Amino acid sequence: MKKPTWVIDKERARRAAAAETVWLFGLHAVRDALMNPRRERLRLVLTRNAADKLAEAVAASGMEPEIADPRKFPAPLDPGSVHQGAALEVKPLDWGPLEDLCEPGMGAPRLVLLDRVTDPHNVGAILRSAEVFGARAVIAPHRHSAPETGALAKTASGALERQPYLRVKNLADTMERLKKLGYTFYGLDGEADTPLGQVAAPVADLPLGLVLGAEGPGLRERTKETCDRLVRIEFAAGFGSLNVSNAAAVALYATRAASDPGAVDPGAAPAPAPADLPQDDAE
Repeated sequence: MKKPTWVIDKERARRAAAAETVWLFGLHAVRDALMNPRRERLRLVLTRNAADKLAEAVAASGMEPEIADPRKFPAPLDPGSVHQGAALEVKPLDWGPLEDLCEPGMGAPRLVLLDRVTDPHNVGAILRSAEVFGARAVIAPHRHSAPETGALAKTASGALERQPYLRVKNLADTMERLKKLGYTFYGLDGEADTPLGQVAAPVADLPLGLVLGAEGPGLRERTKETCDRLVRIEFAAGFGSLNVSNAAAVALYATRAASDPGAVDPGAAPAPAPADLPQDDAE
């Protein structure tokens, strides 16, 4: 009996997913992937200098690196990639079922949902902010989002290994599923009447999802309709424009501070990078 087309397509998709690999690059991204027990690692390429800097992480991973000439670096990376002499081939992370990961439990969990945000640098920066402010996960639609890539991981500066990044079939349907777990959703919209600061307190102790759209188009209509409220970030002057990664950080801070005013110290200095690794942003 011939298999239905939908069964064949599903099997092909499953095989393609099983074969998919990602090349991570840069000292921070490679180090954190080597230290992550959840990460399936396949091939490690290092220059001698990078191997010295990553010696502890390499030893912990149990991998045997390929030592490469920096002038003929063999990893299949984009020519413009600033790899710092370190590249690691891995399988994409599997964070498990959505409901298990987002189950509210104790406290007031925060989620970040991205509607058609496709730039890997923006998504990487959002993952970094989400991890800093204690979000439970970052969620995006599978077909209109940035996949897990080396550029995304490098911008996230290690957050990709810590902050769950889930790509789902349909964003609005996922929001409806999460509402059954008790989540409220605030959609960020520059044209909204309500400032976020005015409505952060009522959801301070509730599970909350912050929904952000692509720069320019913003949230799609169905996404807006699925949100419980549309809010905007108030600006101090006439110029009111933030890119999506900055808007996510501001919204996370505002709602985190409302739920626990002592949890975030706006005057605190960021944690320094390990002494032997240069900051990625400085390269």
